[in-house]
Amino acid sequence: MNMMKRIIGTMLLLWAVQLNAATLTIEITEGAEGALPIAVVPFGWAGPGASDIGTEISEIVRSDLQRSGRFAALPVKDMLARPQSDADVEFRDWKVLGMDNLVVGQVRPNGQGGFLVRFQLFDVFKGEQLTGYNFPTTDRDLRSTAHKIADLIYEKLTGQPGAFDTRIAYVVSTNKADGSQEVSLKVADADGFDPQTIVTSSEPLMSPSWSPDGRKLAYVSFERKKASIYIQEVFTGRRQKVASFKGINGAPAWSPDGRKLALTLSKDGNPEIYVLDINKNSLSRLTNHYAIDTEPAWSPDGRYVMFTSDRGGKPQIYRVPAFGGKVTRVTFEGSYNARASYAPDGESLTLVTRQGGDFRVAVLNLSNNALLVLSDGRLDESPSFAPNGSMIIYATKINGKGELAAVSVDGRIRQRLALQDGDVREPVWSPYTKTNRRNQ
Repeated sequence: MNMMKRIIGTMLLLWAVQLNAATLTIEITEGAEGALPIAVVPFGWAGPGASDIGTEISEIVRSDLQRSGRFAALPVKDMLARPQSDADVEFRDWKVLGMDNLVVGQVRPNGQGGFLVRFQLFDVFKGEQLTGYNFPTTDRDLRSTAHKIADLIYEKLTGQPGAFDTRIAYVVSTNKADGSQEVSLKVADADGFDPQTIVTSSEPLMSPSWSPDGRKLAYVSFERKKASIYIQEVFTGRRQKVASFKGINGAPAWSPDGRKLALTLSKDGNPEIYVLDINKNSLSRLTNHYAIDTEPAWSPDGRYVMFTSDRGGKPQIYRVPAFGGKVTRVTFEGSYNARASYAPDGESLTLVTRQGGDFRVAVLNLSNNALLVLSDGRLDESPSFAPNGSMIIYATKINGKGELAAVSVDGRIRQRLALQDGDVREPVWSPYTKTNRRNQ
């Protein structure tokens, strides 16, 4: 397919998606060999009366660790004891069960409407505590607190920050009773829980992009039958139109400092890469070529912008300095490489590559140009790194239905993020924010 047909096809494809269910269900389809055995004991309740709050928190922690593919969590029914603190732990109980690590905890009231959640992580064979924290929280933030606990455990045992207390954005379309379609941009927790609708339209929505602080989304809307780029605050719903030029207004990508957007505009006749200074409302043009340049992505240090171009005859990835200059080709393997974005450490890219007649998600090592194909679908697209760089979320087709999937950067761990009915597309993983950075 040529480049322009692919752009138009991506836009029109939004009209094919249909969705009737709201919540994503995550299923581990392949985990890492040698997953670490861990027991997450139901947290106790130290308040008046009976409460399931502790059990609910510990179940979220257990689910987070289990679905990462890196841990094999012991079923609660197989536990020999239910300790709530270090004073209650008998390590021999857990050695018998072959557990490497043990998590215990307790929840207690903490002021009007508040709670204090305490957890401890133990090395079973050494018989010692590895870490433990007290989290003041509220009823509204209990799930986030549980994800933070899972993040801390994940980091302590793997050496890599967790990404459970983050979110994903994605686009869906709903068939209404009158036969019309309603397209929605949604945001959900990284485990698919609590999906929230950010904006709805009777026209296509596409290309969501998180701001570096995780508070805003840039996206393309075709309301009033014209492509325009909007920036919308996730929590308040306040939004502004930032680009509505003649022709294509597409593929917004935030700069690392949150002050600029890289865009694809055809206002001068040909799709080119531009940079919009949001505060100054000023444009600078990065590319100038008769070919189609699209799908920009910033390097984490803000020095470069990657983009897709068919200037060599087939779609490939190119790089240009963020303030303009010489364009350099980045990908050479295969006849089709597109939709690239950087890993958080800037050392690799995820992209869509063609393998025979199929489109697959791959990772390109920028130091040695080694390309590792990670997915195995026929039409896999829109890859996005988790903020810790460990996983990539992407859109795929399963039995003819659009779904989301995730794969680890080494290809060993695979997840399916399924909806009960319909299709879902265009996923993008949120960055870390001040409230979910590690060691918080």
